[in-house]
Amino acid sequence: MLKPVYRLLIELTNGRWTSGILQKFAKSNLSRRVIPSFSRIYNINESEMEKNLHEYPTLHEFFIRRLKEGARVTDVSPDSAVSPVDAVIEDVGSIREDRVISVKGKNYSISEMLGENKAGKYAGGTYMIFYLSPSHYHRIHSPVTGKVADQWILGLKSYPVNKWGLKYGRDTLSKNYRSITEVRHGDAAIGIVKVGAMFVNSIELTHEGEQLEKGKEMAYFTFGSTVILLFEQGKFELEKSIRTPAHIKVGERIGTLL
Repeated sequence: MLKPVYRLLIELTNGRWTSGILQKFAKSNLSRRVIPSFSRIYNINESEMEKNLHEYPTLHEFFIRRLKEGARVTDVSPDSAVSPVDAVIEDVGSIREDRVISVKGKNYSISEMLGENKAGKYAGGTYMIFYLSPSHYHRIHSPVTGKVADQWILGLKSYPVNKWGLKYGRDTLSKNYRSITEVRHGDAAIGIVKVGAMFVNSIELTHEGEQLEKGKEMAYFTFGSTVILLFEQGKFELEKSIRTPAHIKVGERIGTLL
């Protein structure tokens, strides 16, 4: 009975007032009471959490929880790219020369997603879409080691990015509020697009400085959302074992940097 309620509140809310109310509740002391049922309903693996369940003062703090040291192992191969999140890889494909990707039968413009002056380098390249549900660990880690070349924000508000949002929403991946980081690894650019899922647009950057280390934390989502990775043509080869939809964890190898 409670699961449809949580889904309604956390996955489908997109209005200004309802999202604001949810955000205030999640940060209130009152929300602490729902943490045990939330953990149970979404089958949270409590054994890998940094703290015990009763130590989280609010639902918000529980949602952005960190994991114990060693709970995730990062592939150390110097030529590997790794998953930035615990998620389901919903789609992988080629970016068309006209800078368009097709996801769940809908076309999305990379030019709109990144901004017209940023998209050209990814034409002919590869995209990967990682969807995070409320059950997932919501901290985002760098998929590669490299230098932050640029960082920018686009979009004003957000709509659901779960499977229903992708199927019925209006260009959610390219129009939702999004925080974009472009990393240089050698002579290649990698676009890391963090897509907001609700009106509150809660994407918080946590890394400091210009250098990112593969597998190290760089940001977190307050609510479930999506990360899109963009690779330039001829610079990335997908791991052959990946078949979508594929469950994956932070640090696991997703491909080879060429």
